[in-house]
Amino acid sequence: MKFFETSKQYSFKKSTYVNLRWIGIIGQFGAVNFVYLIFNFKFDFILSNLIIMLGILSNFYLIYIYKKTQLTDRSAFIFLFIDIIQLSALLYLTGGIVNPFAIFLLIPSVFSSSNLSFKTNTLLVILTAILVLLLTFYSKDLPLPLSDHFHVSPYYYFSIPIALLIALVFLNYFAMTFGSQSRLRKDALSKMEEVMAKEHELLSLGGQAAAAAHSLGTPLSTIKIIIQDLSKQLENNKEFKKDFELLNSQVERCNEILKRLSLNPVEEDDFIDKDITIREYLTEIISSFKEISKKNFIFNFDQDSNPKKITKSIEIVYGLRNFIGNANKFSKEKIFINLRSDSEMTEITIEDDGEGYPRDIISKIGEPYLKTSNPEDKSKTGLGLGLFIGKTLLEKNFASLNFRNSKTRSGAEVLIHWQNSDLFNI
Repeated sequence: MKFFETSKQYSFKKSTYVNLRWIGIIGQFGAVNFVYLIFNFKFDFILSNLIIMLGILSNFYLIYIYKKTQLTDRSAFIFLFIDIIQLSALLYLTGGIVNPFAIFLLIPSVFSSSNLSFKTNTLLVILTAILVLLLTFYSKDLPLPLSDHFHVSPYYYFSIPIALLIALVFLNYFAMTFGSQSRLRKDALSKMEEVMAKEHELLSLGGQAAAAAHSLGTPLSTIKIIIQDLSKQLENNKEFKKDFELLNSQVERCNEILKRLSLNPVEEDDFIDKDITIREYLTEIISSFKEISKKNFIFNFDQDSNPKKITKSIEIVYGLRNFIGNANKFSKEKIFINLRSDSEMTEITIEDDGEGYPRDIISKIGEPYLKTSNPEDKSKTGLGLGLFIGKTLLEKNFASLNFRNSKTRSGAEVLIHWQNSDLFNI
């Protein structure tokens, strides 16, 4: 099965944005008309409603003319730019920076920071900062009679835009950071789902192949018996002798192919998804690596370790393979795997004799797309995606994991721990 690459473009859902804009427009319309008609505040009422109408028209454009379901980075910037300009115009008519609704100027850029590109968000932040400064020095007075009673020290007055600018930078920085981490994690999880889908597909194919080997064994045996009988009956006929030999060789070839396809040609029914002990899990995985690696795998386990079997789990198999494969990749000569299991817990330790984890990423191991800051180690390390997938899969199956550099050897060490009450109920 071929998986398509996830789009790298930044965007957000149009319907969500349209709904948020309706909330803002209704709030603006209600506030302007309420204070003018009920409180009798005096300001440019008609121009304020015309500015609000601009927001309504742009929303109708999004609904009826803009046909895409996702706003692209560029389209989102244009409409968020309109939102900031529209709100700034309203604030200009109603007191500028001392209007308490000035805090809403921060919303468009903060909203965009976790969804749009760094460049787009930076432009919106700069635009917002410029408008905050302009509204500080250029605006009409607060609506009458508020302007007659509002008198504050210049220190207080100028602290308002300073606070808004600090909040603007602070909120956008954190929103961009968390948004970036969220996108990386989402991308890593999608890759994990792709890997697991492929594993399940291979398992399914393996099951079908084994079933085919099991089911076709009888008819192939029957064909072989018939060929042997016919060859005896016609043994003096040289014309058919070569044909019978060819048929017989092809039947043998089919048998060999089906045996290779079968996961376990000895077992007839119990060769897929059988229950096995955790020691058998590790033995199977280590054996598969020994076939392709010249390194020395040293597997130690308690002779009286827990013999209880657990259901074969593709997540556990793939998770353990990831960590053993990592040790094989970065080791010099030896990989040490220790299993300790009693009535209460099961613990697996995987060590290698390599150079260990870079010190600056040990505390972050398990996060996707890690990079060490040490230039000497950059060429020796991957992106951490395999560790992320392995850790996620094992934790999904109730394991707790600890990563560190080995205290007894030079390389990396992974400790995988289960409570047996969790492990044997998977």
